[in-house]
Amino acid sequence: MASHGVLIPEAIAAKDVDAYNRSAVGAMDLDNGNVVVLSGKSATAGESEVFTAIAPSTGNGLTGLWMVYSGDEIVLTDARYKGIDPDVRNFYNVATKTVSIYKPQLGDIILLTTDALSGSYSAGVTTHINATDGGGIELVWGNSQTGSVLSYKLQAVKYISLATGAIDTQRVAAYEFECVGL
Repeated sequence: MASHGVLIPEAIAAKDVDAYNRSAVGAMDLDNGNVVVLSGKSATAGESEVFTAIAPSTGNGLTGLWMVYSGDEIVLTDARYKGIDPDVRNFYNVATKTVSIYKPQLGDIILLTTDALSGSYSAGVTTHINATDGGGIELVWGNSQTGSVLSYKLQAVKYISLATGAIDTQRVAAYEFECVGL
């Protein structure tokens, strides 16, 4: 199973402001930490309060983005069992299923694993992650803030511990970012 991005919201305005939280549905699988544009409310019966999520681009917007975050990281191992797999990297939101999203705000602090990002980190060189045209739903590593688009500045390289279900535990690199551009 491929690893998926892990997002830990360390200090985000959406924890205290309901207006920054929504439900959305997309035609693609979504990892926590992916960014989307809301193209309006869903036209599907039973989804009158759900928004349609699409990938950002210069054609439909690189500003005003929303970030996927489903706090209930229950890993589906197959159609019958939930929560059997303790590794949160195996969690993702299945296409066409409702997902929780939030509106990033300046000053938000988040922690993301490498699998949530596009490109690669290079110490002392890559200092930001930005929404880019062609970057799809992942934020892309860069050496500076890119114009007036959603952008986060690297604050620290950290690690998160992972339960593996075995006797040992593992840890993976995670990057702490502060939102500096919307």
